[in-house]
Amino acid sequence: MKLLTKELINKFNKIGSQENIDDPIIVAKFFHPFSNYTWYATEYNDETKMFFGMVHNQYKEMGYFSFMELFSLIIGGIHVERDLYFTRKKLSDLEKENK
Repeated sequence: MKLLTKELINKFNKIGSQENIDDPIIVAKFFHPFSNYTWYATEYNDETKMFFGMVHNQYKEMGYFSFMELFSLIIGGIHVERDLYFTRKKLSDLEKENK
């Protein structure tokens, strides 16, 4: 499975920067089946190959993470996956779901 498709890059480009938005839209969700890490991407820069969004493991924090970081992470012989059934939602909606 491809972590990043042209279609997904186009979705990120269409939304653009959400830096000054209080409640950004999550465009994509990545996860590792053998860990508690989940990455919720709100932005992607195709030039730098960097995402911005929420990283959720034991703690939740907003920050940058790289495509190569996701692509190269292998635990138990399994790579990070993209949630193919994830639908875009606002960050606040994600917070409501996880309470």
